[in-house]
Amino acid sequence: MRSRQRVFAAAMRLLLRCLRLGRRRRCTLVRQAEQLWRYGHLCLRSLLYNSFTNGDVVLDSLFEPVYWLVDHVTRWFGVVFVALVIGLTSSVVAIVYICLLPLILQTYTPAWICWHLAYGHWNLIMIVFHYYMAITTSPGHPPQAKDDLTGVSICRKCIAPKPARTHHCSICNRCVLKMDHHCPWLNNCVGHYNHRYFFSFCLFMTMGCIYCSISGWEMFRDAYAAIERMKLLEKERLQVAANQTYYQTPPPTFSFRQRAFHKSVVYVWVLCSSVALALGALTLWHAALITRGETSIERHINKKERQRLQKKGKLFRNPYSYGSWDNWKVFLGVDVPRHWLTRVLLPSPHLPHGTGLSWDLPPCVAKQRTPLLSI
Repeated sequence: MRSRQRVFAAAMRLLLRCLRLGRRRRCTLVRQAEQLWRYGHLCLRSLLYNSFTNGDVVLDSLFEPVYWLVDHVTRWFGVVFVALVIGLTSSVVAIVYICLLPLILQTYTPAWICWHLAYGHWNLIMIVFHYYMAITTSPGHPPQAKDDLTGVSICRKCIAPKPARTHHCSICNRCVLKMDHHCPWLNNCVGHYNHRYFFSFCLFMTMGCIYCSISGWEMFRDAYAAIERMKLLEKERLQVAANQTYYQTPPPTFSFRQRAFHKSVVYVWVLCSSVALALGALTLWHAALITRGETSIERHINKKERQRLQKKGKLFRNPYSYGSWDNWKVFLGVDVPRHWLTRVLLPSPHLPHGTGLSWDLPPCVAKQRTPLLSI
């Protein structure tokens, strides 16, 4: 009996000793894992430490693969987007000439016919001209010779001086003078030399779509009602044909030409109305930026600078803004009153003020404002 108790006591002591050793080993492993984690975290922070790091920088770093994918997809699909714009615009113009113009000539009064012919062709010419110029005109790039170039900062990707209002386009892989954005619908950057063409195209395209939507509203209602009536009569015709005993299919109620005409009118109205809403919102946005004398990129930069100076009790002032009216004159290149006709209402390939390398006071500005960043 005593021998059994001794054996049991010895086994219990051995078990307790094993448990203590297991705890020590587990505690040692936990301590080693904590030390490795702290050491790795310290090494990572030492490699990635930056005094300017904040939530925005971390978010941009996380989305960098997405930006890379978008840049490369946009670069390859730019030609597709341009072909889509040309195809849709050509389809609308073809339908107007083939289907709507004969109807207008037959039913409208001579005064309305003259109005539609004059305004429609003027708007079409302005759209085609500005879109062609926006695609083919280079936005402007800093010169390759860096000796005479005064840069405000250094581009991190080009490793070259950047003039004021110049930014690097990751899609074109070049710095662009007064860059606004890269437009996939143009397959080109919007910059100093083609910004006016881009905005004019958006404006006249919106005006043309609104014109088609308003003038074709009655035709759209009639065409839509005709299509619904076609569907109803077609359904009734099929039901009657199913109850008959002969095998010959009865002739269609409406001809192919009538169906194509009504569907084309609906297609034109829906497409123009959709483009007018979407492109109209974009045009208003860019009009507000032009009124403030800034680009899409500068809006974000100025917003952060305004908030930074506001915390210090200072006031931010855009050095490239000359007032709402003068900003529009500088943007459109209006130096004298007749330029509103020759350069705004008619196609004009005139160059913008300045070279995009320096920003002196344009001659069309009435008086110079104090270009201070803060007061």
